[in-house]
Amino acid sequence: MVDTTQGQGSWRRSAGGRHAVVVGGSLAGLLAAHVLAEHADRVTIVERDRFPDGPDARPGVPQGRHAHVLLEGGQLALDALLPGFMAELRASGAPRIGMPSDMVQWQSGRWFRRTHATTYIYTGSRGQIEHLVRARVLANPVITTITSTEAVGLIGDASRVRGVLLRERGEGAKDGGQEPRTLDADVVVDASGRGSRASQWLSAIDAEPPEEETIDTGLAYASRIYRNKSDNLGSDSLGYYVYPSPAQVCSGGVLPLEDGRYLVVLAGLRGDEPPTDEEGFTAYAARFPHPFIHDWLREAEPDTPPFGFRRTSNLRRRYDRPGRRPAGFLATGDALCTFNPIYGQGMAVAAMSAVALRDALADPRRTPTTARVQQALFEASRQAWDISAGADKTMPGAVGNAVTVRAVDRPAGWYLSRVQQRYPGDPVVGPAFRSVLTLTSPLTALFAPKVARAVLLGPVARTPARPPMTREAASG
Repeated sequence: MVDTTQGQGSWRRSAGGRHAVVVGGSLAGLLAAHVLAEHADRVTIVERDRFPDGPDARPGVPQGRHAHVLLEGGQLALDALLPGFMAELRASGAPRIGMPSDMVQWQSGRWFRRTHATTYIYTGSRGQIEHLVRARVLANPVITTITSTEAVGLIGDASRVRGVLLRERGEGAKDGGQEPRTLDADVVVDASGRGSRASQWLSAIDAEPPEEETIDTGLAYASRIYRNKSDNLGSDSLGYYVYPSPAQVCSGGVLPLEDGRYLVVLAGLRGDEPPTDEEGFTAYAARFPHPFIHDWLREAEPDTPPFGFRRTSNLRRRYDRPGRRPAGFLATGDALCTFNPIYGQGMAVAAMSAVALRDALADPRRTPTTARVQQALFEASRQAWDISAGADKTMPGAVGNAVTVRAVDRPAGWYLSRVQQRYPGDPVVGPAFRSVLTLTSPLTALFAPKVARAVLLGPVARTPARPPMTREAASG
């Protein structure tokens, strides 16, 4: 368990045994609780919503109605934490999309070649994945839940946390002025998401809140679910996507869901937000560089109204930096680092962070002090941040205290621009870049000798002149 002393002493026990509290029952919170159950006598998940009985979106997850993808790095992490999970997800009907073979894609003026898949993503709903994870995690008798209740503060002081303050929500709650009740704990993990109030909680116990880094492009998106009358996308593809770039700031796509329906997402930057009325939503897709998504929308049957979402900034809380903060307090998931959702990294990073937590707690070489465990959680999110924040810095109108491109970053930026030019069609660069984007290879994979030769010396490969509605035949 996390050492709740500042030094190297043994983990302190309370009279009722070791107790860990996880604030938030999202994917990050559930998986953190699963890991902590191997080290604590009791784990309590505090969740402000009621958990749905099935794979439905929770009210406290406003982005739950929108597109989610599970990248390969997240798939590997989930299987490492919950063996057999991906087979279970596949059996439940979650669509598995081979990249680039199964997707018609456009970016920066070029169509992607639909060569054989080198990685796979899952495009089912977030609610489906959370439902399956929840069933597995909450089957552990060590783990209990307190729902319809929100954490409103910490118990303890700047040297050590001793629990959380809770307030009931919903119909059974008293008025907002009720006195919060206490829940003692030896470790508190903040997995409360993008809107975490932990900075205020820390200040209230005379501790130091983390510095925050932000990059905000003003991206907004709108999503709507459709039924396709012909039961396909008019080709052998499983999805369509137009990706954003500095020269093409509106973007969107069509992705399959687990129940045979399709989720359509449209996105634009500040001042050019996609509409959420029926006519405006369809008309917005006509602005893409090719009418294939707009044509599909006009033929498909809407199944829900459009829903909008605006909170898409990149935000990183630097708990890894020195500061007067209590032992026994950790942050994970979106409460630690949250990304522009357009890059689809959140669920993967939540799972990868739980693996980092597991490995840090089980490391026989080092005492798992709070600082060391928090550093491991930071490292688990670093690559996703570098990808998302790095791309958003180049978008017009981006604001925030982390937007500045440093002189030391310019050579890497020049190299990555050459990578992106070759990514849609080069048989060497494409697989390497996909492995980095899906968080299965480190960024250094782009500098491997074979890849570097193709990036620095090779020509830009020819790509299709029109949307490739069929896969390329296998060569050889």
